[in-house]
Amino acid sequence: MLDLVIFLTLVTVGYFAGRAAEHQHYKSILLREKASLHLPTVTSEMLPEADRIEKTFLVSGSCVISIDYFKRILAGLRNIIGGRMTAYETLIDRARREAILRMKQEALGSHIIVNMRVETASVFSSTERSSIGSIEVFAYGTAVRLKRVS
Repeated sequence: MLDLVIFLTLVTVGYFAGRAAEHQHYKSILLREKASLHLPTVTSEMLPEADRIEKTFLVSGSCVISIDYFKRILAGLRNIIGGRMTAYETLIDRARREAILRMKQEALGSHIIVNMRVETASVFSSTERSSIGSIEVFAYGTAVRLKRVS
């Protein structure tokens, strides 16, 4: 009985510690997204008029985020019962937003990022090939720096 109490206590503490870390990461993401609003990022391939372009270059951002062990347990239970896998939804959302922010960081000094694309890949746990251990998100696009208008 004592083993069960210890296990449940550790799962509970781990779950709330993971939620706190996730909350802090979201807070950081929101602050950095507000700071990077001046740099529009679009999926369109359209470039401004060629005579206004000073420089174009490839920018990219990559992020690998892992789901914590305790959320993996809860997601496994949800897999048995069925329903939305919110633990994995937040994992993908955080990774995507972080990768885009890192791409924008690389494009400092540019006026716009065009033709942005996002790729994802599951990184499997080495012990369990059927469960997702982490997710990698790779964002890339073309940064465009425009000539100054006199």
